[in-house]
Amino acid sequence: MHTPSGISLSVPPVASSPFAPLPPSARTAAGAPAAHGAPAVLRPAGYLPGLESAAPADEDALWLHDALLGPHSADIVRYLSLARSCAGGPVLDLGCGAGRLAVPFARQGFRVEAVDRDAASLERLRAWGRRIGPQVSGSLVTTRADLAELRLRGTYRLALMAGTMISAVPPHARPGLLREIATHLEPGGALALDYTAHGLRGLSQDPRRTWAFQVPRFDGVEEWTVARQVFDLDAMSEHISYHCVRTGRLSTERLVLTTRKWIVDPERLAAELHGAGLRVERRSAHRLDERTESVLLVCRADA
Repeated sequence: MHTPSGISLSVPPVASSPFAPLPPSARTAAGAPAAHGAPAVLRPAGYLPGLESAAPADEDALWLHDALLGPHSADIVRYLSLARSCAGGPVLDLGCGAGRLAVPFARQGFRVEAVDRDAASLERLRAWGRRIGPQVSGSLVTTRADLAELRLRGTYRLALMAGTMISAVPPHARPGLLREIATHLEPGGALALDYTAHGLRGLSQDPRRTWAFQVPRFDGVEEWTVARQVFDLDAMSEHISYHCVRTGRLSTERLVLTTRKWIVDPERLAAELHGAGLRVERRSAHRLDERTESVLLVCRADA
């Protein structure tokens, strides 16, 4: 799983260690200017009822799923609304991780095929569905596959690439992936994806960013993460390192995790969608900071 990049909400400077958790009383109001050089804190928002049934992650490789259940969960409601407007399923969830979208969709009565390359994430998704009950688990089908080499078998009313998953696909593989998706959309079906659009001039002037958020946990452990981004405009990529601190009753654990993503060029993406026979029906965006916005595209296959 991948977080949206460049999110900036306000927080006062971290006075001691860069890993020091910030108490809730120390947070400023959302929208106020962040202190220069200080990480930004993402406050949990947009919870969907029922997500509290997610179990805590024990595997380090799945830690980010819990983060996405909190600060970045508002998009679940948005995508559910879109699915209802598309007159039902089946829904294709590409880069599903441990079921952040797939399980809530199944709980709402949609049939979902969830695709991810990580076997442990898919098993966690299935276990989450089983805990809720047979009606949900029976609506979930999991497929292990790398999106860069995806070959689909079914047809779908709605395909999703949520959580900026398009930025996890290497640019050379995107045109083929988009063609594969377009070929397997039902008549009237849609592809919805989101990505982070950066002002490249701003990135060239300041190619490093630091931000922080608290990871929602359900097991009494307090977890905070400081994310450090380094952008490489020559390669149109970004390297993100997550510095995590987990504090329990008896001990504190620190670990560092890394991921690589690709900077999405909106014009190039538009050309790739057109080449795949996909027409952008709707574009919506909201500003994350002075040089970054989050973009949602809803695309239809050409008739």
